[in-house]
Amino acid sequence: MELTEENLRKIIHQVIQEQLGSNNDPNAIPIGVSNHHIHLTQEDFDKLFPGQQMEKFKQLKQPGEFASKQTCDVIGPTGTLKNVRVLGPVRTHSQVEIARSETFLLGVDAPIRLSGHLEGTPSVRLRTKDAEIEVQGVIVAKRHIHMSLEDAKRFGVKMGDSVAVEINSKDRRTIYDDVIARPRKDFVLEMHLDGDEASAANVRGNTVAHIIPKPKSTF
Repeated sequence: MELTEENLRKIIHQVIQEQLGSNNDPNAIPIGVSNHHIHLTQEDFDKLFPGQQMEKFKQLKQPGEFASKQTCDVIGPTGTLKNVRVLGPVRTHSQVEIARSETFLLGVDAPIRLSGHLEGTPSVRLRTKDAEIEVQGVIVAKRHIHMSLEDAKRFGVKMGDSVAVEINSKDRRTIYDDVIARPRKDFVLEMHLDGDEASAANVRGNTVAHIIPKPKSTF
């Protein structure tokens, strides 16, 4: 079978379903814990890693996205995060995504935003052995759910809708409100939480989430 983007999406979907088990709940949403990471433009990548190509370290669940072998130090006014992973492919604007707890270490007041919404965000320095640059675009990623168009139809949501999500983990039940639906044709079903949120909900490898249905209007 030719490994096209469509076939890769099907393979990833099949793997997720197998991880959930043969008697899986069709409404169960796998949870991906998003650790701090960096997205770079081609120009910034070339400055930080002169003469290099972005090398794949690990395939991520969303088709075409991957963790690269390259890392940078993220330097703020009061502290440094060492060896933060660069994710590929390259973007049209560089950005750094961190957990809320890490904003205190770095000394930056990063807002909670969806990826790419960078207006008014603070700046940090990125450093490798070859270069150091300044990047404006530090955010704490707003929790969201990637899903296919078919998933969106099944859940009754559209791009940008806010939903409440319930997570039942060992010894803990957590409800996260204001989770943003992000359907796209090639997306694989996966809820993204940062490390702080996942830790608070006691998320483990097989923990899943469920969208809480909105009450039907009686009028």
